[in-house]
Amino acid sequence: MHGLDLLSVTAKDSAFKLRRMRPSDLELVVQNEALALDEHPWTKRIFVDCLRSGYECWVLADGNMLVGHGVMSVAIGECHLLTLCVKPGFQRYGYGRRMLRFLLERAQRQEADVCFLEVRHSNEPAKSLYRSMGFLPVGERKNYYPSAHGREDAIIMSRTLPL
Repeated sequence: MHGLDLLSVTAKDSAFKLRRMRPSDLELVVQNEALALDEHPWTKRIFVDCLRSGYECWVLADGNMLVGHGVMSVAIGECHLLTLCVKPGFQRYGYGRRMLRFLLERAQRQEADVCFLEVRHSNEPAKSLYRSMGFLPVGERKNYYPSAHGREDAIIMSRTLPL
């Protein structure tokens, strides 16, 4: 786990706080994204555009250490989870669930009734997290994601709010 054991991650958990993403976070956000997503991670430009657009852009951080980030758009009664990422070495300890719950609660406070997301067909850990949080498959986008072998289908999932 990159030099950390479960005890040290659990002990540090209380130190990690969700806060708004800042432009000064973007280098670390992009690094985490590249580490977590082998194929086609978001670029710095995409995150800059999300910040400028006023999207819900959040990081899970302790000082200068960022362990996760999420971006969501909210408009006219619905939200769209655009990305949710946890740095390798910190995955499978509940950080993704914590960020997702937080983002969905924010969407609900902004009067969203439903949340949508796309997930790679091959991303079993993400699909498992989303199912455990009440998301159900509602459709498919053929050839949605670029991949090393051409294109990959996306599963569209949704859930109603509140949690």
